[in-house]
Amino acid sequence: MTDSLPPAIAIRNLTKVYKGGKRALDGINLSIPRGQIYGLLGPNGAGKSTTINILAGMVNKTEGSVSIWGFDIDVNPRNAKNSIGIVPQEIVFDPFFTPFETLENQAGFYGVPKDKRRSMELLRAVHLEDKANAYARTLSGGMKRRLLVAKAMVHSPPILVLDEPTAGVDVQLRQQLWEYVRELNALGVTIVLTTHYLEEAEQLCDRIGIINHGKVITDKPTRELLAMAQEKVVQVTVDRDVTLVPDAPCFEKIELTGERTLTITYLKDRANAGQVLSAVQASGLAIVDVVTRDPDLEDVFLNLTAAA
Repeated sequence: MTDSLPPAIAIRNLTKVYKGGKRALDGINLSIPRGQIYGLLGPNGAGKSTTINILAGMVNKTEGSVSIWGFDIDVNPRNAKNSIGIVPQEIVFDPFFTPFETLENQAGFYGVPKDKRRSMELLRAVHLEDKANAYARTLSGGMKRRLLVAKAMVHSPPILVLDEPTAGVDVQLRQQLWEYVRELNALGVTIVLTTHYLEEAEQLCDRIGIINHGKVITDKPTRELLAMAQEKVVQVTVDRDVTLVPDAPCFEKIELTGERTLTITYLKDRANAGQVLSAVQASGLAIVDVVTRDPDLEDVFLNLTAAA
C-alpha cells in the first residue's frame, strides 16, 4: 500500500440534522485507513448508526462529504456502493428464501454474473453450508446473523461494515464471527466495526474512533488509546484483618474489599506499584499477595465520554 492511495473511507465535516432540528452528526471528520480493522465506538445515540446509514446510502447527509474507496458518494454513488458491504444491526431478509437463494438474489442486485457468484463458498465460510437449502426462517438468530455477513460479501467489496454484529449472540458464535472477520482482513478487506463490547474492540481493532453527541472525541491507534488510561489498580492481601484502612499521598482511592484485602487505585503518572506497596508496608501491614489490573479500553472510553 502506498501513501498515494486514498483512505478506505474519508469523511469530511459530515453533518446530519433531522426534521425537527435534531443534530445527529455535528461536523465529524474521520479517515479510515485501508487494510485495517477500525472500531467506531460511542454511547447509544452518539451518531454511529447515522454515520453507517449514510455510508450505506440509507440516510441523506445534510452537509459535508463522504468518499468510499476513493469514490465520492454524491459524484460516483454506484461505485461507492459497490465498494462497501454493510451488515446491519437488525436482522432483515426475506424468510421465504433459502440461504443459497438469498445470496444468489443479492448477487443479482449487484449485477454479479452467474459464473462469478460465490454463494456456496460464502456459506462455507460462515459455517452455513449444511443450511444452504433450508428456509431462512428456520435458522437460529446466530445463523441469521452469519447469513447477513455472507450477504454483505456477495459482491466482494473491499470494505465490510459490521454494525453491532455480536449483539445477543453466544460466545461460540462470536468467536467464529471474529475468526472469519480476521480471515477477511488478512485477505485485504478493510473492516469497520461498531460494538458495545469494548473488550472486543480492544482485541480486534488496529484503530478506534469514539463519537459522542455527534462529534468525534478521539481517533487513535488502539495502543495509543490504551496508553491514555491513567488509573491502575492493585489488590493487596495482608497478613491480618484490617481494622483501620491506611492512607498515603500516592493512593488515589483505597477500599477494603475483604477482611484482609485492600483494593488501591493510583495514577500511573504520579506513582508506581512499588511506592503503593511500600506505603502499605509503612502502615505496619505485611503483604501476603498482590494482584494488579492494567487499565483497559473501558476505562478510557468512560473517561472520554464523561468529559465530552
